[in-house]
Amino acid sequence: MTDIHEGGCLCGAVRFKTRGELRELIFCHCSQCRKQTGLYYAATNVLDSHMDVEGVDEITWYRSSSAARRGFCRHCGSALFWKADDLDYTSILAGTFDGPTGLKPGYHIFCADKGDFYDIRDDLPRFAEASQ
Repeated sequence: MTDIHEGGCLCGAVRFKTRGELRELIFCHCSQCRKQTGLYYAATNVLDSHMDVEGVDEITWYRSSSAARRGFCRHCGSALFWKADDLDYTSILAGTFDGPTGLKPGYHIFCADKGDFYDIRDDLPRFAEASQ
């Protein structure tokens, strides 16, 4: 049986559906993720060929680095996606899925860049920068 997960932005202008198993959650503490969301990213990913998006014209893509861009709803501002230029999958923010998701925590990345106003209080693996 294929796992189907649906989600979207706060206002409903963007909706997506994924097919297949979702990766464990990665918690990214880099300054870009913190500035975009106010805290840190909790994201999974899915192969591009396993995701359908309605309202694609309502997504604004912001080039946040020379290698990646971030997608958000142009109406309500919901952060939705992170997409590296050379990868065949898209990262999706966990909070954008309709529940229940069955998502499980995996590990933390860019911990050396995390904000000074919170602590990481779990026993998940931590990486100073990207994972290995």
